[in-house]
Amino acid sequence: MKYESQKVAYWYILASLALFGIQVAGGLLAGWIYVSPNFLSELLPFNVIRMIHTNALIVWLLLGFFGAAYFLVPEESEREIWSPKLAYLQLIILLVGTLGAVGSYLVGIHGGREFLEQPLWVKFGILVAAVIFLVNISMTVLSGKRTAITNVLLMGLWLLSLLWIFAFINPDNLSLDKMYWWFVVHLWVEATWELVMAAILAFLLLKLTGVDREVVEKWLYVIVATALFSGILGTGHHFYWIGLPGYWQWVGSIFSTFEVIPFFLMMSFAFVMVWKGRKNHPNKAALLWSLGSSTVAFFGAGVWGFLHTLHGVNFYSHGTQITAAHGHLAFYGAYVALNLAFFSYAMPMLRQREPYNQVLNMASFWLMTGGMAFMTFVLTFAGTIQTHMQRVVGDYYMDVQDSLSVFYLMRFGAGAAVVIGALLFIYSMLVVRRKEVITPGPANPVPGE
Repeated sequence: MKYESQKVAYWYILASLALFGIQVAGGLLAGWIYVSPNFLSELLPFNVIRMIHTNALIVWLLLGFFGAAYFLVPEESEREIWSPKLAYLQLIILLVGTLGAVGSYLVGIHGGREFLEQPLWVKFGILVAAVIFLVNISMTVLSGKRTAITNVLLMGLWLLSLLWIFAFINPDNLSLDKMYWWFVVHLWVEATWELVMAAILAFLLLKLTGVDREVVEKWLYVIVATALFSGILGTGHHFYWIGLPGYWQWVGSIFSTFEVIPFFLMMSFAFVMVWKGRKNHPNKAALLWSLGSSTVAFFGAGVWGFLHTLHGVNFYSHGTQITAAHGHLAFYGAYVALNLAFFSYAMPMLRQREPYNQVLNMASFWLMTGGMAFMTFVLTFAGTIQTHMQRVVGDYYMDVQDSLSVFYLMRFGAGAAVVIGALLFIYSMLVVRRKEVITPGPANPVPGE
């Protein structure tokens, strides 16, 4: 760690890890309700649990992105953060807003729009925090050295913050409502967040492999170009059935097909950088998470997204468990694993120690990745059966759900593996492994004697 103000990232990572634990616990609880539908139905309804699960996911990922920015921008810009005090104020606002949103959900107060359920005052708080962040990080970059990594990161963070404005637009017309809703949800996860992912991944691979910066930057600009080209018009695959003009079926199908390309490029980029790398970095866990993130993102966001993105297929599969399979693997690979890769890299430096507990860290990777992969396959099979029984044969929805109970039980088992892996990861980050103390003596002489 070269700059004192990079310590700001430590507190963002701690907050992220806390919300990460809450998020996976909420997901496991929601998974059990699929198995036993009346569980906690009076005390904690499923819709509240799901809101906490999805909102905690979004917030901890954003906190991870902000923490990554506050860590890598000083190194790339070769100067301290413009105002560490503003960075801490931003974190406080986000945490107060998060607690306020959860408290509101528990008493039945929410906006009713999926992922955007936050009360209005919380939405304004998020906007204020985003403005503080943009001013702080932009001033840091503008007054220091500029690189391709900071340019792409700043572009992604500016765009995702500006797109948040659409969260305040809630027209009475349902078609317009869903259109503006997708401007936030899709253009975050399938456009602007991809820029953030590419920038953080480029920084990690630059540090972990020792590849020349020029090589990294060339790959980075190609990935960004394909992500924006495919992601913006790829929004059309959400416009098929919400009352918008029919031409979106073709626009969405064609450009959604191209959305596979940036994720394939990111996976290729990661492996080529490791292959060309000349540095034997001691932090193997961070490298494993970096390679795992790009690989799982390609399959989750790319392959599983393509499975049901063409409108002829989506007509039948829309809203089934196939969507859940794609969503879980895509989010895990593209953004969860990426944040965990960054945490694995930055925390040893922020805590001023060597990367302890790497074995536990890497074990957590295989537990979480294996659990998520199994969950994806289970939900894919369940969604295929659901599509046929419900959309082709025409069976009743609840009858179909009853027939999928064995798949939901397997999904719960996979979720348990993910939670155990997440707890292992948090433990490996925060608990220092005791080193063996060697007592000087005849068998262990003091060096130099």
